Amino acid sequence: MDDTLYDLMDWAEIETIVYSEHDNPHKILGAHITEHGMLINVFIPEAVKVKVKLTVTKKQYLMTCADKEGFYTVLIPGKKFRAYTLIITYDNHTEEEVYDPYCFSTIIEKTDLEQFAKGIHYTIYDILGAHFIRQQGVEGVVFAVWAPNAARVSVVGDFNKWDGRRHPMRRRESFGVFELFIPGLTSCKLYKYEIKTRGGACFLKADPYANRTECRPGTASVTENLSKYIWKDKKWMAERKSTDFYSQPVNIYELHLGSFKKPSDGTREFYNYRELAPMISEYVKDMGYTHVELLPVMEHPYDGSWGYQVTGYYAPTARYGTPDDFMYFIDYMHEEGIGVILDWVPAHFPKDTFGLSNFDGTSLYEHKDPKQGEHPHWGTLIYNYGRPEVTNFLIGNVLFWADKYHIDGIRMDAVASMLYLDYGKRNGEWIANCHGGRENLEALEFLKHLNSVFKSRFMDVMLIAEESTAWPMVTGDINNDGLGFDLKWNLGWMNDFTTYMKCDPLFRKGRHGELTFSMVYAYSEKFLLVLSHDEVVHEKGSMLQKMPGNLEDKFSNLRVAFGFMMCHPGKKLLFMGQEFAQNTEWNEAVELPWDLLNQINHKMFQDFVRDLNKFYLEHPPLFRQDFNPTGFEWIRCMDADHSILVFLRRCLELEQTLLVVCNFTPVVRKNFRIGVPFHGKYKEIFNSDSTTYGGENYINPRTKTSRHVPGDGREESIQLSVPPLGISIFTCIPVLMLEDETLKKHLN
Repeated sequence: MDDTLYDLMDWAEIETIVYSEHDNPHKILGAHITEHGMLINVFIPEAVKVKVKLTVTKKQYLMTCADKEGFYTVLIPGKKFRAYTLIITYDNHTEEEVYDPYCFSTIIEKTDLEQFAKGIHYTIYDILGAHFIRQQGVEGVVFAVWAPNAARVSVVGDFNKWDGRRHPMRRRESFGVFELFIPGLTSCKLYKYEIKTRGGACFLKADPYANRTECRPGTASVTENLSKYIWKDKKWMAERKSTDFYSQPVNIYELHLGSFKKPSDGTREFYNYRELAPMISEYVKDMGYTHVELLPVMEHPYDGSWGYQVTGYYAPTARYGTPDDFMYFIDYMHEEGIGVILDWVPAHFPKDTFGLSNFDGTSLYEHKDPKQGEHPHWGTLIYNYGRPEVTNFLIGNVLFWADKYHIDGIRMDAVASMLYLDYGKRNGEWIANCHGGRENLEALEFLKHLNSVFKSRFMDVMLIAEESTAWPMVTGDINNDGLGFDLKWNLGWMNDFTTYMKCDPLFRKGRHGELTFSMVYAYSEKFLLVLSHDEVVHEKGSMLQKMPGNLEDKFSNLRVAFGFMMCHPGKKLLFMGQEFAQNTEWNEAVELPWDLLNQINHKMFQDFVRDLNKFYLEHPPLFRQDFNPTGFEWIRCMDADHSILVFLRRCLELEQTLLVVCNFTPVVRKNFRIGVPFHGKYKEIFNSDSTTYGGENYINPRTKTSRHVPGDGREESIQLSVPPLGISIFTCIPVLMLEDETLKKHLN
């Protein structure tokens, strides 16, 4: 090494490079213009020779080894930057020509970093993570990660033999973001971040913003270009914008992709997203569902978590294929007229060492104090909603799925656990807020922030809260101190109703209030009625198993239960397998017991649910005014002795009124008189007791004309047969309207 070159060496800085302690490697590595020429420094362990090749002239310069660990340097004449590549000969005698990652300028704009630091960068998913770009005419991948307390961060992967010395990243000012452009990288490359703490500890972390991941048990992130897929759902997206889902039928089929169906050839665990798309769409269309809701598809390491312990928030799980495959799945659903809702987990995350936990050697995404940062029952960590970069991560994530994957709804899991600081905790296990209360004020503001931003960008995408307490105005307007969700799971109804249905009919009269109480608060929120996966796991039994009596009675009970649910105000959700009366709890490790459909009672029950769903779709009174009290009216709600309910479902059009009669006992009520809303014709159009569905065929085949006989506080009434453990639905047409129609026909 000549004296000039020696004098240009900053040996202290070189030492930090060699020992992998530099958080701004571009300061020493790459090309630097000096008074003596263009100085180029590289650090390539395992290299035995490195040459610089000028791009324009093709002239080559042999670099000098300044440190035996792999630090090479060369001084090239000229005081202007000239593009170059590196020709590297390794100790295994292989040679490659590459661009120098450290000759490129910064990528991320300072304004992006400032917005992120404030928690208001709503397309942060285009900035952080790994993204394919063209920089200074060269294609490659830019990596960026938030790790403010790290001493050094490196990108490691197959492309550098997982050596953290090869690609240290540049810290961007005081924002805590590290970035590096690696030229020449392509798709499908495994990578992680190697983080070195100020205490000298080193560990690997998956990319929180990775768009693709390795399939478990692997935990690496994978480079992926999301812009390749060409969407075909333009018509669906346009129609969605002009549709008010509040006044439309919403009948959701909740499902777990990994256990809906499994390959029978024994060569693989799961079907691909592309294979599942036609299977699922054909089935849910035939069954009369409007949407599917997928248990979390975001990457998760443990199958038994069902997806609720997420480690890869920005990546669909690799169990079923690639991001392109999942885009195809959603696109296919849209083509078939099926909306797609994703289950999303913003309340907590697992402690897996490769994930968000202790990300940069400190409690970065979580609270440091376990009283604030841990869920003792779930063994997971709670997000620090008071940290802008953390809330930006979450807000960006929900926007990401709507933007990149065209989803039609988000169901937020465990919202109650976010709202209350003492959720699942005993005295002494939690810390009160600044006012001494139990409300999580930071989480509250986070939810309002998220929902307001989301609805300003995706007004036509549903935001659904799984909130299990009586927190007010979950679906209320944010401007009026509401949380801003579109729908809320009605878990109160679910608990009361399943408790009632499990009771022997002989004793149901003593629990009649559990059947009717939901209408007391039905319009306090915009509710979604659910019989979800939560009700068929953890030794609770399937819906069929919950029902009392012998097998025939169980099916009858389940028919009236599902019928009542479909006629009750609110949108609807049912978990997979319950539509054909699965006779065991759901198990994510095996596929649904489709062979049950070879048994006549299960097949007839599936036919019943299909017909019930299609009846719902074809009758606007059952959905048009779900959230308007004028859409529902009790006729008989206090008849505990008979365990009978009678009510109306209405549209604005009087002639579309439906009369619903439910009998929750196995006793047939013949010539049973009930009050009706007006003088008219009442025709039974649906009866769960039909022999088609396995019933006893106590039906009302003839149209009933009301008589001026008081009943249920009404001037008019009809007599009918009320089927045992059954539901009957009647059309209601006023006689005056019928006479008017007859007169019109006569005049014409």
